[in-house]
Amino acid sequence: MEKRSQIGMTGRWALPFLGVACAVGVASIYFNQPLLLVMGKSLGNTSPKAIGLVAVATQLGYAAGILCFVPLGDVAERRALMMRMYAGVAVALLLAALAQNIIWMIGASILIGLMASVTHVALPMAPDLVPHERRGQAIGTVMTGLLLGILLARSFAGWLSRFGGWRTVFVTAAILNAAFVPLMWRVMPRMKPMQSLSYKAAMRSLWSLFRDEPLLREAGVMGALTFASFSCFWTTLAFLLQSHYGMGPGVAGTFGVVGVAGALIAPLAGRMSDRRGTRFVVSAAGAVLTFSYVWLWLSERVSIPTVWHMGALVAGVILLDAGAQMMQIANQTRIFGLGAEARSRLNTVYMTMYFVGGAAGSALASMAWERWQWDGVCGLQLCLIALAGLRHLTGYSRKHGITDVHLPSGEREPA
Repeated sequence: MEKRSQIGMTGRWALPFLGVACAVGVASIYFNQPLLLVMGKSLGNTSPKAIGLVAVATQLGYAAGILCFVPLGDVAERRALMMRMYAGVAVALLLAALAQNIIWMIGASILIGLMASVTHVALPMAPDLVPHERRGQAIGTVMTGLLLGILLARSFAGWLSRFGGWRTVFVTAAILNAAFVPLMWRVMPRMKPMQSLSYKAAMRSLWSLFRDEPLLREAGVMGALTFASFSCFWTTLAFLLQSHYGMGPGVAGTFGVVGVAGALIAPLAGRMSDRRGTRFVVSAAGAVLTFSYVWLWLSERVSIPTVWHMGALVAGVILLDAGAQMMQIANQTRIFGLGAEARSRLNTVYMTMYFVGGAAGSALASMAWERWQWDGVCGLQLCLIALAGLRHLTGYSRKHGITDVHLPSGEREPA
């Protein structure tokens, strides 16, 4: 109860507010995905491989931000930290809006990713607001906001760019993030550090956590491979729609709205993790993702009217986002059960691996598209999810019969 009183937001709006906070921050790193082609033309570089580096740079910046800034969530006053980072996101987005060439845009994208890692300062607070047996449900609620931010960012960017150009998207996003700075001051109380550690000690402890927690390593590898396969699709969707159907960024962004249906599974996945165990949810998520990749591949290989192709893409996106959300909630429910005092650092290790995987998936997908088009992208997705399945079948939780997050040792929370 002491931890919950430190946060001070134990009412019914606490978790939804955290969900909004995560959505505002994380949306910033996805605005570029439906805009890659129009940005490339504007900046004088139309090569899919080259402009794809913008998406890669944002994800690498996000991974670096998680590694460098998120550990501060355990050792610093979190409200002030989050306010500074939202201000940083706003500045980075303005720099992107002013970009004059591809190098400038890549640099701004790295900075956007670095600052947008504020979402993972907010996310580990969710389990502190509820009893430990409802941890999965709390994470599911906040993750719903985070995934809606990811998905609706693409729609927002795609359609706003049709009316005001791609630079307007980044200016508008900068204003939204800047507005969140006083909102954080108004709504959030001061939050004392979870532990009395120096930043240097907190950073050193990341390796100790990685070394000593096999379940954390397993979840990190699973998350990295899953997000790599997920990023393959979203990085190349604009290329597919343009080359196969002559459709622009507005349509690509609309698929973000479609993916909202998949995001709605988050609370269900959280409750399922609490009741059936996280290993069960990971298995179900892998099956859904595999089916979605096969579906997306085969639906483009059959000769049917365009409207049917669009319907098949819609169905595939819903399944894809549902599977990715299930996997993420199960993995984070696992790692947040490993120690309440180190949740920000556990999340740092996990999410760094996660977004390094996403950046690798974006880079590999751009290369696969340039050489083999959609067949290459879908084949890559299936290879990545197959590797995740192999890790799941041979991992620590398999060997030790772990099916949920209630691990009774050390500082782990009791069952």
